[in-house]
Amino acid sequence: MSRLLEEYKNNIKSDLMTKLNLKNVHEVPKIEKITLNMGIGEAKDESKLIDKAIEDLSLIAGQKAIKTKAKKAISGFKIRAGMPLGAMVTLRNKIMYEFLDRLINIAIPRIRDFRGLNPNSFDGNGNYSLGIKEHIIFPEINFDKIDKVRGLDITICTSSNKNEEALTLLKSFNMPFKEKNIN
Repeated sequence: MSRLLEEYKNNIKSDLMTKLNLKNVHEVPKIEKITLNMGIGEAKDESKLIDKAIEDLSLIAGQKAIKTKAKKAISGFKIRAGMPLGAMVTLRNKIMYEFLDRLINIAIPRIRDFRGLNPNSFDGNGNYSLGIKEHIIFPEINFDKIDKVRGLDITICTSSNKNEEALTLLKSFNMPFKEKNIN
């Protein structure tokens, strides 16, 4: 069992019940899935960039990434419908908790000039999104074999419908959020 999943089941769940004043164990918010997305705009000119991005994203996630394709044509950007433009992967269960553990304890501390995650990046339904400018902060990526530094988006979907509950859940996993300004 993953270290974070074990911590959630043994300690965090009971702490959240008291903090959030919940009566039923099934009301306690939990992480349902983590989605990693990498958009490659230059792939419209060179299709080999998609394959390299899929390879990097698969290494980071620990499972195979898939190509994402354009839904409709945009003539201003020279994009046709069905053209591959990115890569994505959805993590659930054990792999999700292992990725979250690596993200919090290894990758985020390696971000240059890091001052904390923005606590306002919730979507109103308890889902948190963050963008990473350099995918090389993950230890699985070999510096010598990368062709280009790419960014990626990470979305953490929780079972909570309230941003405050989701923030409390992620803080209990020791995610390094900035303190909110009172001004």
